[in-house]
Amino acid sequence: MAVSALLGDHGDPDADITDHDSYIAGVPYAAFERLRSRGPVVPVEEFDGGRHWAVIDHSLVNEVGRSPERFTSTRGIRLEEMDEVSLAHRRTLMETDPPDHTRLRRILQKGFTPRVVSGFEQGFRTLARALIDDAVARGTVDFADAVARALPVRLLCRLLGVPDADADTLVDWTDRLVSNTDPEFAEVVVDKDSSGEYRLLPFRSPAALEVFRYAERCALERRKQPSDDVISTLLAASVDGEPLTDLEFKNFFTLLMVAGNETTRHAMNHAVTILIDQPHLADRLRASQNVDVEEFLRAASVTMHFRRTATQDTRLADVEIAQGDKVVMWYVASNVDPRVFADPHSFQQNRNPNPHHAFGVGPHQCLGAAFARLELRVLIEELIRSTDSIELAGPVERLRSNFHNGIKHLPVRLSDG
Repeated sequence: MAVSALLGDHGDPDADITDHDSYIAGVPYAAFERLRSRGPVVPVEEFDGGRHWAVIDHSLVNEVGRSPERFTSTRGIRLEEMDEVSLAHRRTLMETDPPDHTRLRRILQKGFTPRVVSGFEQGFRTLARALIDDAVARGTVDFADAVARALPVRLLCRLLGVPDADADTLVDWTDRLVSNTDPEFAEVVVDKDSSGEYRLLPFRSPAALEVFRYAERCALERRKQPSDDVISTLLAASVDGEPLTDLEFKNFFTLLMVAGNETTRHAMNHAVTILIDQPHLADRLRASQNVDVEEFLRAASVTMHFRRTATQDTRLADVEIAQGDKVVMWYVASNVDPRVFADPHSFQQNRNPNPHHAFGVGPHQCLGAAFARLELRVLIEELIRSTDSIELAGPVERLRSNFHNGIKHLPVRLSDG
């Protein structure tokens, strides 16, 4: 049986795609195919009583993502419904539309160009090599913990300008925030426990209070002694002539902490499952000395959906969408649209073209995409350099989440011959 969710069992065709439990055994691709057979835009009843229009067609995901005047981000990007007070307190770059989104994004844009990113490669490669060499020396490790969990956060620390010694704390906060649907990580599981008292905090998580206190300490230090890092950039920034408010800064910090760590580490884990399922792929990559990460990104589809809300009565394909309706772009489905990707559940290195939605689409396309591509490429290069075989050494445990396609435990046996 294949380890990769893309290549493996496609699950229950009757699975509820909104239920976090539906993803514990892997992405229920069969359920998305059932929906696809009904049309490119279909109504979906949610496990908690909500309802949305599921957009699973690749071209329509493009249309929704590139039409903020019809489909807004300002009402939230997840399935969760928020009242006006919660929206105001939790608003980040993600919950804005152009031109506000453009102005906020511009604050950090120059620090994420390919040229700037390339300057981090050697340092990141040194980190990756040390972690992988240590894992190979140990022989059998939980790759998700020993390498993938530990690696992206080190680069994040350098971007933020915080000590490497804080890396474990930052990644622990990230687990508790983003994985707030999995009881292994969250002290308050949002769909099981009462989280109302935290509704004004990011991800409805008490961990956000700790993150906010940390961000406040960092801000105090940078105001005394600015540096060439993301925190200093945020504090020096102005939008329409006004500096970021204290809450805007803390929300921005939280977003960067999460975005700079969570998706990349899970993409790394999914890449390893592909290498396990296709043992000759590593040999081909070594021979070609050309690791094209785009197919790995499509296969991972870590961020499985983003939500928008209709700003007006409109049409999508032949479907009437009413103002205020929730419209959800299911990237995990659009990334296997058979009209765009031939044999979509196969892994085809150097697939061309490969217009995947791993980084979203439109104005909200991931700001850190160049960093993610660098990190994933270096990880794969160093992994195939250091090993001659990668084997599964125990059961894979997946994240309980309908939002992130995550792997939380990946026991592997690494051999260098």
